Amino acid sequence: MKKSSLIGIVVIAIAIAVIISTSSSASSYVTFDEAYALSENGKSSSIHVVGELKKNSAGEIIGVRPSQDRLSVEFILVDDNQKEQSVFLNSPMPSDLLESDKVVVIGAYRNNQFMADKVLLKCPSKYEETSL
Repeated sequence: MKKSSLIGIVVIAIAIAVIISTSSSASSYVTFDEAYALSENGKSSSIHVVGELKKNSAGEIIGVRPSQDRLSVEFILVDDNQKEQSVFLNSPMPSDLLESDKVVVIGAYRNNQFMADKVLLKCPSKYEETSL
């Protein structure tokens, strides 16, 4: 067998190994019910839930409670199935949380509460088209 063929096979094998290893850690967006089921079945991290902050009838955001020391925050997130869930983030409140259109929380259920490790925000002002 030629050296170039052997090198080609090794490169392909490495590429396949990388694809397999990254696909196992990939996560898709789920609802809170699906996230709870995943946690019950042993998945303990990296569950992505997308939703919006809870709003009252006037459209004002409610249910955001930073801790007294401002080192953590708890808020109510409404998923795509309209299920409300309290989410605890053990880090300071992101500065654009209250202006966000959509919020993605990454974490898992612990003791029947969703504990977020990370919060990703989509702010509408960054994506709106400006008129000239």
